[in-house]
Amino acid sequence: MTSQKHSQTMKPATAAKKLGVYLEATPAEFQDGVVSRDELNALQADPPVWLRELRRDGPHPRPVVADKLGVSISGLARAGITEPLTTDQIVALKEEQPGWLRRERSTRAEAQREAARLKGEKSGT
Repeated sequence: MTSQKHSQTMKPATAAKKLGVYLEATPAEFQDGVVSRDELNALQADPPVWLRELRRDGPHPRPVVADKLGVSISGLARAGITEPLTTDQIVALKEEQPGWLRRERSTRAEAQREAARLKGEKSGT
């Protein structure tokens, strides 16, 4: 008896998260189907035009927005930013440097320094 190898599949939301794109901005055929591991790998290796455009222009999901702004996802929530932002909106916020953005960047930097310090203590350095 031989066993057949079944391709692992995932929901579109999971695939969009792995691709770093906002699901609601993806094409309908992507949103309505399932994505196999092979399809995901193909999308990552040779992104189609729609994926390249989404990654470049957005709208971007919150984790990507937070990373591009240098803040945490919680920092976005504290600032009242709950919707996806486009690249142009992110650039405008970086240029504007509102008070919340400066505070949240400082908070994130401090948290990263503390994490590095604790990691150093744990490793004995």
